[in-house]
Amino acid sequence: MTTIYTIGYEATTMADFLAALHAAGVRRVIDVRALPLSRRPGFSKSILAATLAEAGIGYVHLKALGTPKAGRDAAKKGDVATLEAVYEHQLALPEAQAAAARMRDLAAEMPSALLCYERDPCHCHRTLLLAAEGEGAEVIDLFT
Repeated sequence: MTTIYTIGYEATTMADFLAALHAAGVRRVIDVRALPLSRRPGFSKSILAATLAEAGIGYVHLKALGTPKAGRDAAKKGDVATLEAVYEHQLALPEAQAAAARMRDLAAEMPSALLCYERDPCHCHRTLLLAAEGEGAEVIDLFT
């Protein structure tokens, strides 16, 4: 059985983030943000990938598994029903299906963690992603 970890970087430091990944034995981060940018220092795509590489952790960005703007806007308002509908439509797209297959392959290859912003996976699309595309996988949510 494949184990897929998830982690959010909301309200954490890079040191605590890396410590949580190392403690779990994660060897690759799979970024599932549509826009891999952050106001939080160190968590935008290029600097994050470089920091992870220095820590011996790989990085892959699967943009097609991110939440479209309409879903992000709904999430900010607490409109879960709209977020779910928008994300369900996103996951039905061919490019998202290909990215989901790649995510499963990557996770089967080595311990990997899905990355998004929200600390609580219940408030994040990564839970919707794994409910739809993580069948048979053990999901472990990491907290920092």
